[in-house]
Amino acid sequence: MSTTFSLKQTVTARETSIAETFRHLHANPEISWKEVQTTRYLADRMRSLGLRVTTFEDCTGLVAEWGEGKPVVGLRTDIDALWQEVDGEWRANHSCGHDAHMTLIVEAVESLIASGYRPEGTVKILFQPAEEKGTGALKLVEKGVVDDIDYLYGVHLRPIQEMKGGLAGPAIYNGAAMFLYGEITGVAAHGARPHLGINAIEAASAIVTGIGQVHTDPTVPATVKMTMLQAGGESYNIIPDKARFALDLRAQTNQAMDDLLARVRQVIDGVAVSFQAQIDVQMGSRMVAAEVSDEAKALLEQSIIDVLGEENLRPAPVSPGAEDFHFYTVERPQIKATMLALGCDLAPGLHHPHMQFDEKALVKGVEILANVVVRTFEKLK
Repeated sequence: MSTTFSLKQTVTARETSIAETFRHLHANPEISWKEVQTTRYLADRMRSLGLRVTTFEDCTGLVAEWGEGKPVVGLRTDIDALWQEVDGEWRANHSCGHDAHMTLIVEAVESLIASGYRPEGTVKILFQPAEEKGTGALKLVEKGVVDDIDYLYGVHLRPIQEMKGGLAGPAIYNGAAMFLYGEITGVAAHGARPHLGINAIEAASAIVTGIGQVHTDPTVPATVKMTMLQAGGESYNIIPDKARFALDLRAQTNQAMDDLLARVRQVIDGVAVSFQAQIDVQMGSRMVAAEVSDEAKALLEQSIIDVLGEENLRPAPVSPGAEDFHFYTVERPQIKATMLALGCDLAPGLHHPHMQFDEKALVKGVEILANVVVRTFEKLK
């Protein structure tokens, strides 16, 4: 690539800026659909570069555009934080790396501009809200802002158990995830006369037993478990007639998820009949499994080699964790997309309240993402 050397110089010179951007974003987390200040900060950064910025009246997040016409190469970052207990205090917390993802995308764009690069087409940057809710990507799809994108690149930090610092992979094969919420309605009765009631707790227990006996194709990872159960009250001599529960379903492919969901519904329907109870189930958020473009993956693989060397390229990790990035390709199959898997010695793990990583990895991540933008436009000439 003709711009490789100047790009590397530019990114290296921006190491202080990269660190400052990360520190600001890390110190100002906001939860899903409430990323108001984050949206304002990112919009100001993009406008300061002369990019066209689109914000939305009905939701947080934004889209920035640089250049004109086709082809369109997209970069996407999630912008929300988690709500979790940290040292005894419940608060917004960037323990999934979205602060790093924003830093990588912002600094990649700024590095490209600072290097003097000009795209022969359009770079479209998606600052997507509510990834942790699994609904942000679908909102941007609904708004039509991804319809003209040809190639789309995302990024996610990887835990040390999966990939050490200094390494990177050209895709992430996330699995599918789904949540089901249910309410069991039985019949209340005196504890001394259980035959006159329908015990909602016993019905919930039967669901736990039933889903434990669900067997899907053993060559494709899939799991289901009850993750919430609320029933009973202060009076312990009453057969409870109400119970609320939640189920977490995971599968490595979208087909496996469809199969798992069908079998779980059979279990719930069977329990309802067996106990003569009413069980109402609602589907919560669903995240689809990865649909990775081989062409985008190959381009990102070469960019990793350019920056880190072939010896530090690793195969794309397969992860049971879900990521709503993949809605873009499932909903708009014409988009060629993949995600950078960036090793950074992240520990103890994603979503841990005290998650930490080697921030020096951000510099190489910025260069990889900037590199793949240039490489993609060169391919599309």
